[in-house]
Amino acid sequence: MNALQIIEPEKLHGDVFTMIGKEWMLVTAKKDGRVNTMTASWGGMGILWNKKVAYIFIRPQRYTKEFIDGSERLTLSFYDEEYRKQLSYCGTVSGKDEDKITKAGFHIAHHHDVPYFEEANTVLVCRKLYAQELSEACFLDSSLIEKNYPLKDYHTMYVVEIEEALAR
Repeated sequence: MNALQIIEPEKLHGDVFTMIGKEWMLVTAKKDGRVNTMTASWGGMGILWNKKVAYIFIRPQRYTKEFIDGSERLTLSFYDEEYRKQLSYCGTVSGKDEDKITKAGFHIAHHHDVPYFEEANTVLVCRKLYAQELSEACFLDSSLIEKNYPLKDYHTMYVVEIEEALAR
């Protein structure tokens, strides 16, 4: 497997709509020496506060949220299509219930002590800047609530600075 190299975020391999919405990503963080991850397909990238940022959304019941809340940094990692089954698995099984990282066949690596997986083709090393729970009162299109939040389990939105991008 080719080693990851530091690249400029502007040189990412694809457009963010495909990378996040179709290829998916793993959101990974470490807390108290333990690593957890989850698959995500909601988010984006852009410029905010004169910084290169990504934004991600995590539901309150996700075990990975504890890890994100308990750490300053996290990674967003992207994979070739051959890992689709593992990404699906990491999105449906909780790390609270089993060692899903090992069962998925992923191997933990670190960049400046921030965890990611060796199998990734692209990794964004990020620092948390902002977190806010979505609120029903702020939805301008109320049909989104009925469609996406029947349990009223509104996501927390995190804005994270992209400190480094790594790619094969």
